[in-house]
Amino acid sequence: MAVTLTKGQQISLEKKGGGALSVVRMGLGWQAAPRKGFLARLTGPSEIDLDASAVLFAGKEAVDVIFFQHLVSDDGAVRHTGDNLVGGAGQGGDDEAILVDLPRLPAHVDQIVFTVNSFTGQTFADVQNAFCRLIDETTGQELARYTLSGGGAYTAQIMAKVHRSGGTWHMSAIGEPAQGRTFQDLLPTIAAHL
Repeated sequence: MAVTLTKGQQISLEKKGGGALSVVRMGLGWQAAPRKGFLARLTGPSEIDLDASAVLFAGKEAVDVIFFQHLVSDDGAVRHTGDNLVGGAGQGGDDEAILVDLPRLPAHVDQIVFTVNSFTGQTFADVQNAFCRLIDETTGQELARYTLSGGGAYTAQIMAKVHRSGGTWHMSAIGEPAQGRTFQDLLPTIAAHL
């Protein structure tokens, strides 16, 4: 059973009954919100290009980033499954996903921050049924889900971070709204959560 995370909540990524997770998938799904007004309803929802990114940190220093133009980390431990330009999964499957092989991560990487941004510049008021979820890739079990709710006049969100603490990986839901079309625009906001 998955844990529904609230902003700021943290969960351990140890498996029940002992042992640690090996490969996790951070999935992102969304749909374009219906437009308001008569003419807008005739044309249907607009296409929205949300982009999932993972920024790898050693302490407070960004050492690698995985996004639609750099799909595999330099060490091969983190892989983006590809860019979805329109969304559509909403509460179903993932529109974009990033796979993390936790044991393969270099020892100096202690935090991975997951972000989502609207590359096309629409705000989250134009998005519905958006979520970020963490899945045990080995079993397919959803471990945690963070729902983006309430829309808003921002174009990005610092979603969550996976971080090492005492040899165990943990996930924290951040849910911090931000402005930016790319992960580079979000680095100052991310810094406050390291």
